[in-house]
Amino acid sequence: MRIGVPKEIKNHEYRVGLIPTSVHELIHHGHEVVVQTGAGLGAGLSDEDYIAAGATLLNTADEIFASADMIVKVKEPQADERKKLRPGQILFTYLHLAPDAPQTKDLIDSGAVCIAYETVTAVNGSLPLLTPMSEVAGRLAPQVGAHALEKAQGGRGVLLGGVPGVPAAEVVILGGGVSGTHAATIAVGMGAQVTVVDRSNDALKRLSSQFGPAITTVYSTRAAIEELLRRADLVIGTVLIPGAAAPKLITRDMLKLMKPGAVIVDVAIDQGGCTETSHATTHADPTYVVDGIVHYCVANMPGAVARTSTFALNNATLPFTLALANKGWKQALIDDTHLRNGLNVCAGKLTCAPVAQVHGLTYTSAESVLGL
Repeated sequence: MRIGVPKEIKNHEYRVGLIPTSVHELIHHGHEVVVQTGAGLGAGLSDEDYIAAGATLLNTADEIFASADMIVKVKEPQADERKKLRPGQILFTYLHLAPDAPQTKDLIDSGAVCIAYETVTAVNGSLPLLTPMSEVAGRLAPQVGAHALEKAQGGRGVLLGGVPGVPAAEVVILGGGVSGTHAATIAVGMGAQVTVVDRSNDALKRLSSQFGPAITTVYSTRAAIEELLRRADLVIGTVLIPGAAAPKLITRDMLKLMKPGAVIVDVAIDQGGCTETSHATTHADPTYVVDGIVHYCVANMPGAVARTSTFALNNATLPFTLALANKGWKQALIDDTHLRNGLNVCAGKLTCAPVAQVHGLTYTSAESVLGL
């Protein structure tokens, strides 16, 4: 199989779909890899690194898309990239279709086989290809939140960890999953007062056991969230419903409860965000203010630390990339029900139920598409 790696074109996106060691592994298994010139530079990976691994360099994205049987990316294909997809071509990348009707329509119309990293599952019910980027985004959230709290950035002028004699900032984390846990790790390390909110008692018990008295855990109710918003300097939203739009836990009216200059970092923005006032921003222009509250809603947060993120992502995706290349997409999905869960669009059919529901489109099961 010929695998293509285009350069990412989303605003300030520096990650790359395959690193040279992944290229080497695919070539070892008898496949051909074509990489767009300069695709890895943002992650500190030179064209010479890819050539040494056995890849062939092509100058343009047009050449990559036209010649590859499978496209391996990081971020969802942008509008111009979607026009390059063709029937039967495999697209393996993050998609996040629930908040993105135009992309959903374009992928259906393309006839391509679109497999989303974020809905591939594991035996234990986790999302193994989403996890590494959730870890990165979670760890970044207190860092970018602390910066946004600075007065020059529009924030309250509060130091996250405080100083002797002055209280530390109060950080409220909505969601105690992977991102929430990693956000708590960094926020605690920065000296903040941390509260994690979740509706899973198991998650709250795990967090309490992991952090002990360093954090406070609260069962999620509307009243509890409202009370915490009154005290919060920084709110980090990490709630996730796999494949579906994120629930809106903070309404616009609830912003009035918050202190002027408080900050919301909406890590869930890839899935539409967990705040009613959230809309996607970029690293070039990451924040905006609504009713005195600073919103940080960058839709590709891990792109800020592209090298770390790229290597972490490849560690997780390579076994699945190899399976798709070695077996072909149909047999790979037949053999692995967890990889099958990643199938979102196939040959003009929408195969992800939550996406079909949110957009009011017809759902076709992956099993039906595969003839199972």
